[in-house]
Amino acid sequence: MSAGESSPLRVVGVSGSLHAPSKTTVLVEEIVAAVAARVPVSSRIIDVADLGGSFAGALTRAELGAPAQQALADIESADLLVVASPVYRASFTGLFKHLFDFVEQYALVGTPVLVAATGGGDRHALILEHQLRPLFGFFQALTLPVGVYASAGDFDGYALGSAAVRARIEQAVDRGLPLIRKAVEQEVSLYVSNW
Repeated sequence: MSAGESSPLRVVGVSGSLHAPSKTTVLVEEIVAAVAARVPVSSRIIDVADLGGSFAGALTRAELGAPAQQALADIESADLLVVASPVYRASFTGLFKHLFDFVEQYALVGTPVLVAATGGGDRHALILEHQLRPLFGFFQALTLPVGVYASAGDFDGYALGSAAVRARIEQAVDRGLPLIRKAVEQEVSLYVSNW
């Protein structure tokens, strides 16, 4: 990362799974590990299921407890977000969306986001294009070109067993890193469109 070569890349993974253990969280961890195998990183994985009972009932950011407040601060200051949700009712989980509802509207402008998802079968893979990309488009984030989807059959229990998904992770990270490097070096424009 030229100018910041000595500074580790701040990578924040967000899993929208409502359960632990979670295949979605495993997928996020695998992607973060693939980034860490290529560049120095400082990473944190956020599980929405771990944010506490008060998180789901909060109507304003001020009502959130300390774990959720810290999660938001980490998301808003990340150099790279790796976000994933299990497919639920043809979309991401409600708590995943609830977390991003509290993210400051312009905090993610220009932030690289690698989107991922898990689901029962391959037909759910369109969540990447039809649900996750538009969400981060709203934030004016830089959604990376290659997303990662894994179906239930790609796991052996809670271990990722698919060589094809592993290859997709490698492709997503390799194609994303030049854009991530550029985004880290680039100053975000003071002009932010609000139309």
